[in-house]
Amino acid sequence: MAFEGLSEKLGAVFKRLRSRGKLNEKDIKEVMREVRLALLEADVNYKVAKEFTATLSEKCIGEKVLESLTPAQQVIKIVHEELIALMGEATAKINYASKGPTVVMMCGLQGSGKTTHSAKLALYYKNLGKRPLLVACDVYRPAAIDQLKVVGEKAGVAVFEMGTEKPVKIAKAALKHAKDYGNDLVILDTAGRLHIDETLMDELKGLKKEIEPNEILFVVDSMMGQDAVNVSKAFDEALGIDGVILTKLDGDTRGGAALSIRSVTGKPIKFIGVGEKLGDLEPFHPDRMASRILGMGDVLTLIEKAQTDFDEKKAIEMEQKLRQNSFDLNDLLDQMQQIKKMGSLSQIIGMLPGGNKIREEDIDEKQLVYTEALIQSMTPREREKPSIINPSRKRRIAAGSGLKVEDVNRLLKQYEQMQKMFKQMNKKGKRGPSLPMGMGRNPFGF
Repeated sequence: MAFEGLSEKLGAVFKRLRSRGKLNEKDIKEVMREVRLALLEADVNYKVAKEFTATLSEKCIGEKVLESLTPAQQVIKIVHEELIALMGEATAKINYASKGPTVVMMCGLQGSGKTTHSAKLALYYKNLGKRPLLVACDVYRPAAIDQLKVVGEKAGVAVFEMGTEKPVKIAKAALKHAKDYGNDLVILDTAGRLHIDETLMDELKGLKKEIEPNEILFVVDSMMGQDAVNVSKAFDEALGIDGVILTKLDGDTRGGAALSIRSVTGKPIKFIGVGEKLGDLEPFHPDRMASRILGMGDVLTLIEKAQTDFDEKKAIEMEQKLRQNSFDLNDLLDQMQQIKKMGSLSQIIGMLPGGNKIREEDIDEKQLVYTEALIQSMTPREREKPSIINPSRKRRIAAGSGLKVEDVNRLLKQYEQMQKMFKQMNKKGKRGPSLPMGMGRNPFGF
């Protein structure tokens, strides 16, 4: 995951701070040196890292921290505040048109994920009640139009295309089409190049002049590191972008681009790509990202994902079953399948406080698959009443799932433990159990 290395190093710095009493100036300087090294190793721009630690030093070398009984907490608080300031004080939003459809022009280098993220953005706003229209303005790259049609169909969003006509002509026709058919959001997927060149910029400038988009979003691959910052700056100087979509923040990227872009370009990150699925696009919240970096988790984003991906009616039914202690293996299977919609286990755990301390190699994604296979190998009666599963049934279930009898026993034991826990909860009050956070409508009790 992004920022994993930075989180570990900052965590180690703060751990050493906790073992000390009051801090002196020498301690602060030593801490700032380690913080600066951690930022540079995370591929943060050198100038940004230097200015960031200088600001931190100035705030930490004060009576509040030096005389504090909990200096580590004070330093962490200051670091958290400065990380937020570095990435932007508030969540940046799209500039909407006051009248007529809002036009968003997507730009970026070839291979940055521009076409895919055009569809991701369309799906995001479709889920918010908008009526987006995707427009194929990349008439040079082979199969670019077909790719947009494919991802548009997956997102359930209409795609407007006119073959290899001039991009300006296509965009104008698309705007007329949007007004005629009630589309309130038009997303232009423009052409990219393998590098910045005059032809590319002239075409984008021409589109901007003729169409006057409400928003110009630059799509950049976070795996490029500091090159991502430099390219963003070049596009902004030539075109005047309004914001950035940073992709592949779920990968092995060190995350330096996310910490540097705002400071170097002056333009905010508005969205981040956190996976390969079309639903894996999130608004960029500086405060939540700062919390993730410092190992505090991101529970708000987790709740938002749960609200988006979970069926409210099923969640209410599940809560009733938990209260009545009538939860069976069918319900467990259903919950697991809904959790899978939210992303990988490593992504979900990374949003929990302290989740950054759990290494990815310790998270076995296959266990969900194995458990699913075991339950699906059972008969409807066995899922409803697991107590009837005898040795011969266990052998049949194991063979049907391609696993071992020991795996069946492990699943049944875990189910029994859950049943006991629900029973204990039910004894807590006459009006039903007091469900802790993580149970009932929140799926993470499992």
